[in-house]
Amino acid sequence: MTVKEEKTSKILLGQGNNSLVMLFAINALVFAILKFIFVIYQMSDLNPEAFYKNIFNWFILPADISKLGSRPWTIITSMFVHDSVWAVLPAMFWLWVFGFVLQDLTGNKRLIPIYIYGGLAGSLLYVLTYNLVPRLQPDLPAATLFGSNAALMAVAIATTTVKPDYRFFPMINGGIPLWIVTIVFIIIDIVSIRLGDPARYLAHIAGGATGFIFIYQLRKGRDWSTGMNNVFDWFNNLFNPDKKARAKNIRDEFFYKVHGAHPYKRIPNVTQKRIDEILDKINMEGYHLLTDEEKDILRRASSEDEL
Repeated sequence: MTVKEEKTSKILLGQGNNSLVMLFAINALVFAILKFIFVIYQMSDLNPEAFYKNIFNWFILPADISKLGSRPWTIITSMFVHDSVWAVLPAMFWLWVFGFVLQDLTGNKRLIPIYIYGGLAGSLLYVLTYNLVPRLQPDLPAATLFGSNAALMAVAIATTTVKPDYRFFPMINGGIPLWIVTIVFIIIDIVSIRLGDPARYLAHIAGGATGFIFIYQLRKGRDWSTGMNNVFDWFNNLFNPDKKARAKNIRDEFFYKVHGAHPYKRIPNVTQKRIDEILDKINMEGYHLLTDEEKDILRRASSEDEL
């Protein structure tokens, strides 16, 4: 089974419900809020160390299980926390590079699950490493993890697994293969990890492995994003009670309405086989290589799917 795109329209940054935009917004908002509180501490002549003790530490992941038990939400919040502009800007750049391609190849609903699964895997392995490796236990009380690196590694590896030969700037000498960009990202990531904290290396490896396993399972027909997206949809519907539930999906037979003498008549137009063939082409070659006829078929199918 090949990895197929769920959302057949081209993913744009300004599009509603865009997962990439949502991740950008969450990371930027968390960074802005924490920096605003930090500025308040400075203006109040408070010791900046008090900010890290009273505020910052409640958002980052402690390796000490006893501390983690008192702040379990940090398993999630830590993957959205950055302590400086020079940390958040590169992270958002790489998120855009890999996240945009991933959405283009697999649709809009897999980016956030891969990001979160990668972050969770990195966090859990980080905590386990500090608690199980005797050499690291003297540093256990002060060990903390934050930042989106493990989550980004999951996105990067997942994207590369889907299509390593995807090309950036294809008009310039054939473009730059995605796998080369991924190698550059991995090298930068390794260099940026501070020495003396091997658990961070393992956390990032865990994130990358999660991204690879996610795509491997997807090719086997097991979509790990379904459960998480169902939770997101349920939560979103709580605040949108008038939103109609989707009655069909892209694997159903599609029809289009015929206007004219018989507006009530519905004529079969596109079979599931034809939809699958087009989605396979998107997966192998990209949306931009579809013919106008194929794009029109997907637009009409998607339009009927949302009725």
